[in-house]
Amino acid sequence: MIAPSILSADFLNLGRDIEMLNRSHADWIHLDIMDGHFVPNISFGMPVIEAVAKIAKKPLDVHLMIEKPERYLEVFRKAGANLLSVHYEGAVHLHRTVAQIRSLGMKSGVVLNPHTPVSVLEPILPYVDFVLLMSVNPGYGGQSFIETTYGKIRMLRRMIDEAGLKTLIEIDGGVNEQNAPLLQQAGANVLVAGNAVFKAPDPVAMIERIKGVR
Repeated sequence: MIAPSILSADFLNLGRDIEMLNRSHADWIHLDIMDGHFVPNISFGMPVIEAVAKIAKKPLDVHLMIEKPERYLEVFRKAGANLLSVHYEGAVHLHRTVAQIRSLGMKSGVVLNPHTPVSVLEPILPYVDFVLLMSVNPGYGGQSFIETTYGKIRMLRRMIDEAGLKTLIEIDGGVNEQNAPLLQQAGANVLVAGNAVFKAPDPVAMIERIKGVR
């Protein structure tokens, strides 16, 4: 599955870009929420999510790069989030937080920064619908892919399979049409692509190439 990140979209023409994603083979629409504290950048908040939700025909995949995310779970649901992920590094009471996400009717996800080993997820895997592995350091779009991510995907895939779970593996950062097949082979299910999609001459065709449908 492909989840284009609107962090790389044209915000002067955001409605146009969302309509493009509606027509495309994109599966989810990825929204990166940054607070300037957990990561050294600020992106956008509830008004943008609410505006996107009004016209989006794909599920909204909201990635919280914020401190104390548990304060805002219901607010993000009301804004239109269908999937909500929080960082392992930023959620003190992680089990409680992911359980609350599910109780609010959203798919729950946990995110790992590049330096965090996948082994820390063993206790929480049965309680989440997906794991998002950062393949760049969070906070900015357009960074280069960190090659050690492949090994982390393979390790996580083994953990999920051995536990008999259906947890999805999502990858975010530096994804493009060159590394997409390798990420899928390693065991990834969902690829977040920002610049690769929105900076392409034909974003719809690029989504198809990353998915491997053309």
